[in-house]
Amino acid sequence: MLASKKYFSVLEFHRLFELGFFGEDERVELIQGEIIKMAAKGTRHVVCCRRLIKYLSSLLAGQAILSCQDPISLSPDSEPEPDFTIAKLKDDEYLSGHPTPEDIILVMEIADSTLTYDQKVKIPLYAESGIKYYWIFNLLDNQLETYSQPYQKAVDKFDYRQKIVYLPNQMVNLPELTNLILDLSQIF
Repeated sequence: MLASKKYFSVLEFHRLFELGFFGEDERVELIQGEIIKMAAKGTRHVVCCRRLIKYLSSLLAGQAILSCQDPISLSPDSEPEPDFTIAKLKDDEYLSGHPTPEDIILVMEIADSTLTYDQKVKIPLYAESGIKYYWIFNLLDNQLETYSQPYQKAVDKFDYRQKIVYLPNQMVNLPELTNLILDLSQIF
């Protein structure tokens, strides 16, 4: 008999948490029905995350909601936890449910050991879900990769039409937010 994988729905995934299947400090996310253990964060990842929290919190105050390593709802079988999500303001601050693609302005990942995963798995996942803007803070190449204009390039294959790379000495506009500019020299 061949071995087969067990795929989970978001509801089943939540039930596993309720039953205590995962340890309190265990970091996992659900990607297309598979439970994925999240990689440990290296020092550069932690520092970049800390800088982004400080910078984006003040920049976005009153204009959008910033989430750090919190779930987003993409489909019945995918609930990733990106490093950062910028979502539209909502009166209940998403108490009624995690942000969905319609709520999300921008998803950001910080990548060192996870770069290939963030490019090969997360790009098609976010593009298929209709996330308009996806950024990767690529710590290996010391650059920001910005992706926009999701599209379906073949049956079951999704990607972004546009990729722009920014260097650490550049500035980049935050999408859909008026006059909000991120100075990358403050991040890298």
